[in-house]
Amino acid sequence: MKVLHVVTLHTPTHEFGGPTRVALSQCRGLRERGHRAVLAALGDGFGAGAELPREVEGAHVRLFQARHVLPRFEVSGITSPTLLARAWSYVRSADLVHVHLMRDLITLPVALLALQAGTPLVLQTHGMVDPTEKRVARLVDALGVRRVLRRADAVLHLTERERAETAAVVAPEPIAPQYRLVNGVPAQESRRKTSGPPTVLYLARVQAGKRPEDFVAAMPTVLARHPDARFVLAGPDTGALADTLARAESLGVRGSLDRVGALDRAEVMAWLRRADVFVLPSVQDAFSVSALEAMSVGTPVVVTETTGLAPDVARAGAGRVVASRADEDNGPRLGGAILDLLAPEANERASRAAFRLVEEHFTIDAVLDELLTVYGRVTGAAGPPRV
Repeated sequence: MKVLHVVTLHTPTHEFGGPTRVALSQCRGLRERGHRAVLAALGDGFGAGAELPREVEGAHVRLFQARHVLPRFEVSGITSPTLLARAWSYVRSADLVHVHLMRDLITLPVALLALQAGTPLVLQTHGMVDPTEKRVARLVDALGVRRVLRRADAVLHLTERERAETAAVVAPEPIAPQYRLVNGVPAQESRRKTSGPPTVLYLARVQAGKRPEDFVAAMPTVLARHPDARFVLAGPDTGALADTLARAESLGVRGSLDRVGALDRAEVMAWLRRADVFVLPSVQDAFSVSALEAMSVGTPVVVTETTGLAPDVARAGAGRVVASRADEDNGPRLGGAILDLLAPEANERASRAAFRLVEEHFTIDAVLDELLTVYGRVTGAAGPPRV
């Protein structure tokens, strides 16, 4: 099968985060299973005159230099006339088009082209398409988002909340058939083993919605009991680094905070294996790939109750789930959860549970099995009933 994946953006530092990483993982897995999968996206941040890569993390890609035509809208305001000019031939030559959809100038136009071409279309929204009162977003919905959500062959969701919110965008008209597809990560052969002073890790984009300031606010509670603990803030800065570091200074804990920038895949896995606890205070992640990667090596996680992974983490005992309140100081609550997991016996139990949770439910092989079943249904093969 020849599958065209489309996502908005890829940068060397993975600033667009989860959707691109998921798309790359799916493309790589499909090719390993003998399918012809390629990912089309914008490329940015590679430097003036640099040649854009044709392969990223084992996935074949077609990257086109991003043009920032509407800077006010950040990722939603970038495009490439060259990519759009070639999109018709890409869509027509594919057996199936899989669009990682958002309200933008790349994924939405390609989805509309797939409808026009009659090529089977699968949409995956990653929690990025939900009801909104923003006028520009509602205009984009009217111009195309509702149409593709109604007429696609399949719409994939991570959680029940995402399923309901995506359907609400087109209500009262019916949405296309919906199927659940979770994120997956490569299975690991062994759990991590840590030693020395405790290491507490934040590894994600440093942006307001992921609440890195809450990570810093947890430090005094933990340092009161573990004064030698190291807190590591890793990931590309997408707008919140200055405020986060300022918060650490104001709390008097800057000396215990190590700032690590953007990491490649090998560095990501090395840091996850080094950490005693992984912390993601985000209130916007539908289904964090970073948290899955942490658990895949047996690192217990602390996540907020709003993430799609929270029920699985709580049920398996793979970490701690905490409440996050916009109008409260979440630091003590988060710090208490970290302290729980730094207790040796609790850490070992949670580590085993985290490793087992990913191994049994969230490997990329299991995800690909589900994805290929959906592909089979939309291209005419038999498959399980709609979810």
